[in-house]
Amino acid sequence: MSARLPSSVPILVIGAGVHGLSTAWHLARAGEPPLLLDKTGIGAGASGIACGVIRNNYFQPAMSELMAACVEVWESDPAQLHYHGSGYIALGPPAQESDLIAVHERQQRIGYPSELCLGEEEVAAHMRSLYGDWRATGLTVCLHERAGGYAFNQESMLGLAAKARHAGARIETGVEVTGFDLDDAGAVATVRTSAGEIAAGQVVVAAGPWIPSLWAMLDLPDRIDVRQPDGHVQSDLPMWTYWYLQEGEIAFDPARFVTEDGRSSAVLHVDSDQPLRDDAGRLITREPWGVYFKPDRHSVQGGAQPLRLGHAIDVDPYPTGTVEPGFPDMWCAALSHCLGRFQGARPRYRQVRSGGAGAFTVDNFPVFDYMRPNVFVAADSNHGYKMIAVGREIARVLGGEHSSLLHPFRFERFATGDLHPVSHSPYPWS
Repeated sequence: MSARLPSSVPILVIGAGVHGLSTAWHLARAGEPPLLLDKTGIGAGASGIACGVIRNNYFQPAMSELMAACVEVWESDPAQLHYHGSGYIALGPPAQESDLIAVHERQQRIGYPSELCLGEEEVAAHMRSLYGDWRATGLTVCLHERAGGYAFNQESMLGLAAKARHAGARIETGVEVTGFDLDDAGAVATVRTSAGEIAAGQVVVAAGPWIPSLWAMLDLPDRIDVRQPDGHVQSDLPMWTYWYLQEGEIAFDPARFVTEDGRSSAVLHVDSDQPLRDDAGRLITREPWGVYFKPDRHSVQGGAQPLRLGHAIDVDPYPTGTVEPGFPDMWCAALSHCLGRFQGARPRYRQVRSGGAGAFTVDNFPVFDYMRPNVFVAADSNHGYKMIAVGREIARVLGGEHSSLLHPFRFERFATGDLHPVSHSPYPWS
């Protein structure tokens, strides 16, 4: 903490991850510079170790439209945000065709640049035109998003913090929020912190995996009823479930992970129903599998399906770098299955500070809404890092505007049944 905190502020933002920092930046740009607090540091949680994938491949219309806006923000300052607009390619077997066709059609309607390939021969030809050593089989659909790509996690958060400070926001780290005092109307009157109490006119809670604890401090329900679109009500469901993202990397010169014309590779996401074997021919799995991978600073990084942890975990210290014992074999075998250049990659695997735990909502989609009369909650359900425009939209809402992009993520949807459509994919991570 660099100086004594004020006893009152017009706007207090909690959390120095992507949503808190983006909100602070856009509020300050609009002439309403907030105070932002984080108990540890900038990008100390999920945002600082995210794989950094930025994509629009969502079956849900609201997610697709929000992500198009997010890509615009990333593209607004690639240098300071450490963004690489190399694109994103999703590939799958026949079971993925209907979803990716629907996603592509929507992207065309909203003007998001992408192209679709159908049929195993056409998909293979497209991929070999980009990567001469492409060798995956059984893939019959390819959605190639020409926008999007990836960013470097911690560097981008520091760049975002610099933008917020330059615009006038005050960021103080090492200050923990310990509670809220509510007035008779249910609004937050004071925020209790490790450095004293602060009266705040408006509060933005953007705490990533720590959201359940602040949710409880706000006396919000930990179990809710959810009305399905057909009118059926599921009762007493847990609001939060923790999942762990399995990610790792291989020591591989990113200058070798390029396309045939020498450009940095797009992010690749492959879902497959083919038997997966390692380079020695040992069977890894006959079950459907899926992976993603991209260039990193000095390596190739990526991951696979997350692990369900349950409804309560200890996020202090924040858990990172944990994977199932079979993950390295599976992920490296998948790299080699797709591209010949990754043959023999398994000995170069290394577990790094990556992945991390995420707090998922009851329907696995974000909640962006006022949860108290003066408290706006950004609970991203672990979709967060890529969603840099959410802070811009929160700033607009706090300024009295309506956000059509955030409206579909209001908490009320659980009671009204206005839920997001569910993908037809047999791959749960899709």
